[in-house]
Amino acid sequence: MRPLRASDRVARHAQILSTQMRAMREAMFPPKAQKSLRTFTSLEVARLLGVTDNHLRYMSSNGIGPIPDLSSNGRRAYRLGQVNELRDHFALNPLHEVTRFSHRRLPGEALQVVAVANFKGGSAKTTTSLYLAQYLALQGLRVLAIDLDPQASLSALFGYQPEFDIGPNETLYGAIRYDGERRPMREVVRRTYFDGISLVPGNLELMEFEHETPRAMQDRSKRGRELFFRRVRSAIDEVGDDYDVVVIDCPPQLGFLTVGALNAATGLLVTIHPQMVDLASMSQFLLMTSDLLHVVEEAGGSLDLDFIRYVVTRHDPNDGPETQIVALLRQLFGEDVLGATAWKSTAIANAGLTKQSLYEIDRASVGRTAYDRALASVDGVNLEIFRLMKKVWGR
Repeated sequence: MRPLRASDRVARHAQILSTQMRAMREAMFPPKAQKSLRTFTSLEVARLLGVTDNHLRYMSSNGIGPIPDLSSNGRRAYRLGQVNELRDHFALNPLHEVTRFSHRRLPGEALQVVAVANFKGGSAKTTTSLYLAQYLALQGLRVLAIDLDPQASLSALFGYQPEFDIGPNETLYGAIRYDGERRPMREVVRRTYFDGISLVPGNLELMEFEHETPRAMQDRSKRGRELFFRRVRSAIDEVGDDYDVVVIDCPPQLGFLTVGALNAATGLLVTIHPQMVDLASMSQFLLMTSDLLHVVEEAGGSLDLDFIRYVVTRHDPNDGPETQIVALLRQLFGEDVLGATAWKSTAIANAGLTKQSLYEIDRASVGRTAYDRALASVDGVNLEIFRLMKKVWGR
């Protein structure tokens, strides 16, 4: 029997792994193999809204606003959609400031497009994108998450297995491709189980844009050909009125997709793991990014970035060398490095085993102390980013 060719062997391994991943998903999320979001306790809702638990109890007892689910012991639980109904209720009260409860952008405020980028694996780029999108949705914002990474890790975290659940022309590629198969952006946007978040999923199809762009740049016979780096922004503009924030998980390389994302962005987050090898890699990333963006600017592109921030991820605050690297980053880049850092945490890792975030799991499932420490670090990072957005909006 002839041995399998290398290509056939790798393809066989991919099929075996895909089948196993699908079986694991179906076991974790029966009966329809789809994720769902947990409910939130009245105390959690009170903290999210900045009101007292007693006030929520008074409202539910008097039939004001959404009625929470009641457990056998009388504890109240709210779905995220109900939390947003409460936000709307408070925001409509003439005695309240609208922006205290409703963080959605107001007329005249620009859509925020935040690109999360780094071309080195292991910098927690996808994790940062996921937690930011979910945090903003928990604040009541309408969020569009775009998975631009052909590996599609963000899509998997939202419950989609790329090779099974995402068909041809169902990624952003479908809305930015060069031929007659191009689709309206609205047709590739999917709702997710996480109220307030929509998703444009990714899969290997995105690589087609990297292959086709050089040919399109040489083809001058087609009139009105839109420059490649403007196509991502044009696609986002088609649905921009539906959202307050767009979070883009960029691929781990500086290709045409990443350049398009940077051209569309109003804010850039560069994730960095505080290790010396990652620091050296980031130096090369910044040099290459500078060169590419200069070419885009020379071609007529405009980079309207309201902020650029470095996000320290997977940080062990008890590690001496890591602490020194963080201090060096602050010395070099000042306030461009976020004050909060995302800590390395077993709680985050354990949640990820079931493709979930800390926002999705029960506090007791990973240990209360570990959960609280990890969540405080993640919330600290996301709150800083949220404040940058609100500053852009003039709040």
